[in-house]
Amino acid sequence: MSDALEQLDIFNADLDSEDLDESLVESAAPFLLETPMPPLDVTPRPYQQEALAAWSAAGARGMVVLPTGAGKTMLALTAIAAMQVSTLVVAPTIDLLHQWHDTICARFGMEPDAVGMIGGGFRTRRPVTVITYDSAAMPRRDLSDIGLLVFDEAHHLPSASYRTIATRCAAPFRLGLSATLERSDGRHDDLTELIGPTVYERQPAALARDKHIADYKATRVPVDLTDDEQVRYDQLTAQYSWYMAASRRKLMLLGCGNLFEALIRQSGHDPAAREALRAHREARMLAMNASRKLGAVEELLEKHQDDKVIVFSEWNSLVHDLSRQLALPAITYRTAQDERRAILDGFRRHHYSKIVTGRVLNEGVDVPDANVAIVVSGSASTREYIQRLGRVLRPKPGQASLYEIVARGTSEVKTAAKRKPKESGPAA
Repeated sequence: MSDALEQLDIFNADLDSEDLDESLVESAAPFLLETPMPPLDVTPRPYQQEALAAWSAAGARGMVVLPTGAGKTMLALTAIAAMQVSTLVVAPTIDLLHQWHDTICARFGMEPDAVGMIGGGFRTRRPVTVITYDSAAMPRRDLSDIGLLVFDEAHHLPSASYRTIATRCAAPFRLGLSATLERSDGRHDDLTELIGPTVYERQPAALARDKHIADYKATRVPVDLTDDEQVRYDQLTAQYSWYMAASRRKLMLLGCGNLFEALIRQSGHDPAAREALRAHREARMLAMNASRKLGAVEELLEKHQDDKVIVFSEWNSLVHDLSRQLALPAITYRTAQDERRAILDGFRRHHYSKIVTGRVLNEGVDVPDANVAIVVSGSASTREYIQRLGRVLRPKPGQASLYEIVARGTSEVKTAAKRKPKESGPAA
């Protein structure tokens, strides 16, 4: 453990090393590896060192929030190398399971069978093992003898089906990684109990200013609805607004926390509420799928014909329309694994430079580098915004670009504003 403590001491220059030694040695002793991990030939970036210092100062328990492309994986590997204890890395998808396994083997110079893998048909347990959330959450899964738990995409953990991974495991050291911890159900607050406090957080704009990730420019591209679309949109929003105004007092009495949640509950037995909810959803879909967005995408692709571009859409129907009309390879949740790998491999090898996708590439997939992202439609989720932005932020020469195509004069304008992280600055 002495070498590990020396490495942790580097990250904790301001922490009393005797206090650090005593607290970590006592907790780590039962979980020390019989055969130490090989040295990790990587020098952490300055902000990664800051994150590791904050994490170890908190007793090696807590969450680090960094954008996609900022090196969260390398930060975790440095922590694993420093701690030298039995480790379980929990990943949300099969793709990330393999990505973590391959990265650990490559960076530490270990043979594939020296690193365990559980999930996707694999059931090998080793002192350092990678596992999916689904496999780790199985009731009979043995989670004993683990010193360090690493949660990739840690925002998944508070769900009812996954939180037992943390509560059943007695691991003294825990590291959570995420681009943003926000959950629509508010359960992100539970992460402090399940993993530890947020010990370090940096937003994309701050890292770009310091040249740690690609410099980028976010640009909003407004389009108008067609006359027919505008008439229909106005009808739908009027229907929704009238019901919400007329039923405000009744909805407030339901005590759901907000009126829209009350509307959803009321729609289960009130035909008028059901029609209002349908009108709201149809208006939202109309704005997100506005027909003039296709022309805007075409113009942007022409502008960036020499760049690698990923086009994102909230709706798979629009993904297929864009793919068909602009001759773009498409990936949705329905795309077969072999076809998806072939498309991503072709994108990586520059066989083609543009692809269009839905939510499926937001996280959990090793996506090749691109330098332009076009968001045709998206939710109000800050996490989704950061994930999509992160696809173009890996360090590279030149400036990355993110375009958001927004239907002017619709609720989509508010949605686009809501999803932007505070530090990202206003759209151009």
